[in-house]
Amino acid sequence: MAFETSIKNTIKMMRKITAMMAGGLFNVRLEGTGLIAITSHYDPMTLRVTSENPVVTDPNATIAWSGNLEPAFKKDVSLKTLVGRGSGESIQMEFKGEGFVVVQPYEEVVYQHAGR
Repeated sequence: MAFETSIKNTIKMMRKITAMMAGGLFNVRLEGTGLIAITSHYDPMTLRVTSENPVVTDPNATIAWSGNLEPAFKKDVSLKTLVGRGSGESIQMEFKGEGFVVVQPYEEVVYQHAGR
């Protein structure tokens, strides 16, 4: 990520335990007027969020969202999840209100190798 000096930035800690479990312990909030560059795997998609149509995303594919949206973290652990019949995503981000969410068609998953 890169941004012009006219953009104010702050680091915000996500306080909910489900956010921590999803790997989103900290977020960067950017405010102001100027250019921002964000990298993603493949072409990102911008999803419109409205009060009638909330958006649910995979935390590992979510890149950014408009500042007036506050994600809620949803847990989906059930018998279907455990036996492989669910979506495979046990923690999801839900956005409600008016704004947008940017997602990439690739999950940022870090795998640990034995012996490292």
